[in-house]
Amino acid sequence: MDEIKILVVEDDRSVLNLITTTLKINHYSYISATTGNEAVSLCASHHPGLILLDLGLPDIDGIDVIRTIRSWSSAVIIIISARGEDNDKILALDSGADDYLTKPFSIEELLARIRAARRRMQYIAEQEEKSPVFINGDLTIDYASRLVTVAGTEVHLTAIEYRLLSLLAANAGKVLTHSYIIDHIWGGGVETDIISLRVYMASLRKKLRAIRPGLNLIETHIGIGYQMPRLQALPDEG
Repeated sequence: MDEIKILVVEDDRSVLNLITTTLKINHYSYISATTGNEAVSLCASHHPGLILLDLGLPDIDGIDVIRTIRSWSSAVIIIISARGEDNDKILALDSGADDYLTKPFSIEELLARIRAARRRMQYIAEQEEKSPVFINGDLTIDYASRLVTVAGTEVHLTAIEYRLLSLLAANAGKVLTHSYIIDHIWGGGVETDIISLRVYMASLRKKLRAIRPGLNLIETHIGIGYQMPRLQALPDEG
């Protein structure tokens, strides 16, 4: 994988210096911002592949930064925040963040999260290179545009839902265990358990079935994991 550029968004100068020094020592290319508006501007002009984002910014909340960037960018977003409550983590992840690191954090853990993110990016890039468009029954995934449609109707997914669907698609016909899915989606970064995974899968399944009620793209294997079966297109309901 080509070298990526990392955008660091942090208003605490001591934390910013710690992160950027770490990136420099480990030969990562980076740019930095101390406000949300500056972060959005730099993201638009420099197109970083990975963003390390603090939520408590002086001008706009980090959640709004996530949502703004997610409206046009697929960059990996790792939150680094002192907000450690589960609700804060869930809100950030549902808004489009990919990972969550709570302050105070160790440099070793930060680097491990970055390496895990790069592995996920490599995996997605390889899948997209193999086949730019995936079709299974009424489901179509256009990897180039990250567009998911069911029977021609666009399905709006969060970043995590999209990655879950893409992972199932890449392994269509195979049963993926809970641990396999968690490792490939979160890379062991976020403390995600099977219950949380079930919540994400239920949300994904609901969005797909909202368009085609009879569509069964995600099969649950109790106590084991999930599978995307190979399907034929459903007949028109008209």
